[in-house]
Amino acid sequence: MCAHDFTQGWLGVNRWSLELLDQVKDIAQEAGRAIFDIYQQDDVGLQTKADQSPLTQADLASNNLIIKALKQLTPDIPILSEEGHTLDGMVDTFWCVDPLDGTKEFIKKNDEFTVNIALIEQHQPVLGVIHIPVTHETFMALQGEGAFKIQDNQTQRLAKQSGEIHSPPIFAVSRSHLNDKTKAFIDRHQATTRPAGSSLKLTLLAEGKADAYPRFGPTSLWDMAAGHVILKETGGEIYTLNYQPLVYNVNEILNPDLIAVRDKNVKFNAEYKHEA
Repeated sequence: MCAHDFTQGWLGVNRWSLELLDQVKDIAQEAGRAIFDIYQQDDVGLQTKADQSPLTQADLASNNLIIKALKQLTPDIPILSEEGHTLDGMVDTFWCVDPLDGTKEFIKKNDEFTVNIALIEQHQPVLGVIHIPVTHETFMALQGEGAFKIQDNQTQRLAKQSGEIHSPPIFAVSRSHLNDKTKAFIDRHQATTRPAGSSLKLTLLAEGKADAYPRFGPTSLWDMAAGHVILKETGGEIYTLNYQPLVYNVNEILNPDLIAVRDKNVKFNAEYKHEA
């Protein structure tokens, strides 16, 4: 669907437009193509960063492409990226970018990695795009305008989630970071699990394929931001363990422990069973 058709119906109730969302979608998809080209190579240029996390040529190629494109698109909006673009001080509005979310999955060749681009305003994500390079699927949302999925060049609006949960509940869990606290949480709620890499766990919630995503361990702002606005626009939320919505502050890159839910009215307590 072309950009002009996609922006029909825009009423100006938000200062960020569906046209901007469509342009960011194009950037994410272009980055996805650059990643996929490297993914098909035997040598992905594996390096180790100072924090001992992996880095590949795909991370760098995607980052360079996204940063250049966003600077051209919105030159006055600063950019926070996992790969070397930091911000500090009082920053009200900024781009939050993970050019390759799921580098470990990329290295394992299991196809479960994404491109994440989000726009943050007043400490909350207001626009987000998640692109999956291998399947060519794209999830995106704009605050107040809904969430969408693009598959096979067809765009569909994602439905708002109801208050009903699966029985037993289904929890999306990390393939690479499933710790004892998370296992205990799963057992406490007698839940089944659906493992997935990167921000794919948040897209599972947005599509109603899982009920919650517990993350008890370190994540960064760029891991959650794009999926957060998609989830909010489908009726979900990402909560801290005291059930406050996750906030985005450039001076606090690391997130606390989190529970993402597909319906914001269904809470899975960290200590007890869920309550509607």
